[in-house]
Amino acid sequence: MATSCSLLLSTLFLHSPPSSQFSNGTFLNLSSRSSPSSISLYSIRSKRCFRVFSKLPLDDNGDDGFLTSLVPAVKPLLLFCTSVALSFSIFAASPAVDSAAAFVVSTPRKLQTDELATVRLFQENTPSVVYITNLAVRQDAFTLDVLEVPQGSGSGFVWDKQGHIVTNYHVIRGASDLRVTLADQTTFDAKVVGFDQDKDVAVLRIDAPKDKLRPIPVGVSADLLVGQKVFAIGNPFGLDHTLTTGVISGLRREISSAATGRPIQDVIQTDAAINPGNSGGPLLDSSGNLIGINTAIYSPSGASSGVGFSIPVDTVGGIVDQLVRFGKVTRPILGIKFAPDQSVEQLGVSGVLVLDAPPSGPAGKAGLQSTKRDGYGRLVLGDIITSVNGTKVSNGSDLYRILDQCKVGDKVTVEVLRGDHKEKISVTLEPKSDET
Repeated sequence: MATSCSLLLSTLFLHSPPSSQFSNGTFLNLSSRSSPSSISLYSIRSKRCFRVFSKLPLDDNGDDGFLTSLVPAVKPLLLFCTSVALSFSIFAASPAVDSAAAFVVSTPRKLQTDELATVRLFQENTPSVVYITNLAVRQDAFTLDVLEVPQGSGSGFVWDKQGHIVTNYHVIRGASDLRVTLADQTTFDAKVVGFDQDKDVAVLRIDAPKDKLRPIPVGVSADLLVGQKVFAIGNPFGLDHTLTTGVISGLRREISSAATGRPIQDVIQTDAAINPGNSGGPLLDSSGNLIGINTAIYSPSGASSGVGFSIPVDTVGGIVDQLVRFGKVTRPILGIKFAPDQSVEQLGVSGVLVLDAPPSGPAGKAGLQSTKRDGYGRLVLGDIITSVNGTKVSNGSDLYRILDQCKVGDKVTVEVLRGDHKEKISVTLEPKSDET
């Protein structure tokens, strides 16, 4: 009602046509029949409505003389009442809002193109990343009860719809039982299909419904470039499904296997934060394709220092295929134990010093000589390998690199320094013995 009255009064006093003002010495001439139809509000009919409301008599001309003479006197009062009524109606109809919030305009969240791409990559690839718990059997010293306690955790990713999970070997090493937790927090017992200690790769298998398994898209690592963006997803410090970003800061690095010390070549170096628990997780390119397995970090403090290493997917792919098909990796060996590189450097020579060449191994069968002591207790150095198939060997890494390019059954020519002369010996490579 207050709103209707205020609007009516505002229309009468604030929007009166100029032709009707101060006619016949009054402020408003409500009997102006010459007014256009747009101001019909001021017609005699409207005035008769006011008469009904105010019950005031009309004069002979049809004018409300009393009202006409009253208008100039009450105009200020009516204007004041109109303003109060209008203000009250507005505030009464408006919802209660915070005075501070009334001046804050909230805008919808808008992300840049690169941010949207990162969010999409994380959402699409997170279902492929799993959490691996390493359980060990412990016996209580007082009750002698046998318990399974977590001794470590790491990351992994789904390889195929058959339930194969790929991770690092050092994540599962020493485990009595393994459990794999998927992105939807369902947990399954895992069995070890096979592992490769030399390359720090392991394959597990879980019996999970196929609709819960999201294999990760596999890319290539041969055409990577320093500076391109990479993304690491894993479970650092037990915080599941954590995303870190960075770039490839180096290629063709070499690290040593945590289990055997054998070098792993062509490793990817990245500054994406990799911490304990990230091991075994995927390293992805900007398209969301797998390009490596996060394996190690270089850090004096044990936390991320901006130098992380990932095993390239081109290396991982061949290993996983062999583990899935045969349960092991068939890798050729010479069958020797050799001295540390520092010991050979102290002798002032370049090569690999043979410490032991068992007679049952390929090198022992071919006649390579081991380091031993003579009848007087003096140390007699064994053969020093200087080249294989014409490729120079300066240290153990060179020897491993050459053997990685060979196959079981290949015959290689090994050039050795024996005493003060060189000899060439033909060796047939044999497979590495089964590991348990």
